[in-house]
Amino acid sequence: MRDRGSMLVLVMLVALAFTAMVTIALVPVVGDLVDRQQARSAADAAALAGVTGGTEAAATLAELNGGELVDWSISGSQVTVVVRVGDQVATARATDGP
Repeated sequence: MRDRGSMLVLVMLVALAFTAMVTIALVPVVGDLVDRQQARSAADAAALAGVTGGTEAAATLAELNGGELVDWSISGSQVTVVVRVGDQVATARATDGP
């Protein structure tokens, strides 16, 4: 019989199918991780801009970083912003003092 190597083909096909399933399952998770990090970066930038430029500056920086300013508030010298990117929401605070 000349069936040598036929099992290798089957093993390779199963391994390829398994790899494809794992990759497809991880795509939404990776997308959420990217959105979460982008939301954090946008919130940090918006909070820093909001300290000196107010709501408009915070909204502009949030948009430039791929986010949407959901909330902006000021308490004393501390600015707090909430930014949304996709389904992810991030909060950041900044102050103009030490």
